[in-house]
Amino acid sequence: MLPFPITFKSGSPVSAQLLFAVEKALISGQLQPGDTFPSVRVLSQELGINPNTVHKVVQSLVHQGMLEVKPGIGTIVGKPNEPTSRQKSDLLGEDLEKLVVEAKKINLSLNELTNAVEEHWEKLT
Repeated sequence: MLPFPITFKSGSPVSAQLLFAVEKALISGQLQPGDTFPSVRVLSQELGINPNTVHKVVQSLVHQGMLEVKPGIGTIVGKPNEPTSRQKSDLLGEDLEKLVVEAKKINLSLNELTNAVEEHWEKLT
């Protein structure tokens, strides 16, 4: 079982989707610094994708400081920098696009959409 959710969708490279899923898990706190990260072999087998693809994603995350390779221990979650507001909002990408498209379909103004989001926000706070 993977420590983060991922469902692959057509139209986007698998590596980009995997990278996004891991970054989302890190930024959202699903993966915490010091957590063990699955090996390339485990990820490859669990996801049914090429080990070379997984290796490139892991190397990218190591280069960004999100993962650390510890000899004799394996790969662990690093201590990433505090995510920016932009990085956090990027996590909503597809969901936000759906919301905006649906709002436009029913001719909801930006102000009306903002008010609706604020109302829902308050309900959950």
